[in-house]
Amino acid sequence: MNPGPLVLVHGAFHGAWCWNDVLVELAALGRPALAVDLPGHGLRARRPAALTRRPFDDAAFAAEFSPLAHVDLARAAASLSEQVRHIGRGRPVTLVAHSMGGPVITRVAQESPGLVARVVYISGYMPASHTPPLAYMERPEAADSLLPELLVGDATSTGALRIDTRSDDEDVLRALRETFYGDVPEPTADAALALLGSDGPLGLAAQTTRLTADGWGSVPRTYFRCAHDRCVPPALQDLFVAEADRAFPENRTVVESLMSAHSPFLSQPQRLARMLAEA
Repeated sequence: MNPGPLVLVHGAFHGAWCWNDVLVELAALGRPALAVDLPGHGLRARRPAALTRRPFDDAAFAAEFSPLAHVDLARAAASLSEQVRHIGRGRPVTLVAHSMGGPVITRVAQESPGLVARVVYISGYMPASHTPPLAYMERPEAADSLLPELLVGDATSTGALRIDTRSDDEDVLRALRETFYGDVPEPTADAALALLGSDGPLGLAAQTTRLTADGWGSVPRTYFRCAHDRCVPPALQDLFVAEADRAFPENRTVVESLMSAHSPFLSQPQRLARMLAEA
């Protein structure tokens, strides 16, 4: 029987657009696949008014309440589940998530394991049961992440993890490139930065999912470990895998390695597509 399609889910600040090169390569391999936008991202993104107001006011941007504060894990998972049902037409799909898309596919697989043939995490947050992704940002394994230095304002007040995507400060732009696109050619990295949303809804990072053996624990899973990631460090990626395998030892994680930074969909789309086609 032919496998169901691959459904590609982006991470925070990104959208379905980030998978374009991978989709081309998957099509060339004859592997059905498509990418979707989560609520508050891609074509559904909304930015704080202060981001584009000129003259730019740093304090106003840092303090403005996010237009995406209503987006949470439950809403994102419900949206993805609806799309999966429509795409799969009764057949299970392979859910692929990058970075902060991980908690969303985890929730979908937990609530509707019959819809999911496999979950694949690409340097993705794969939190343990009852553990919010935000908690991992305080772990020693996350100490090498460059992301915290980019965050603007108080997320508990604004309702979002916020980055300044329109900065004209070369130091900020350099840090953004290094965090998200460390091995991506600079012209491509700059084009991607121009497409980023500024707000990652806090609810995606602050909420938890209860994992069970007959839910997420029953779904085969693969983890693509990005060895040079400065956003989700390799030590943190290893922690996700170790926790999952301790919790569900009879369904261990298949781990594959990529010698890439955080965004192999831009730096190594052909290799990533081959790995996904074989997953």
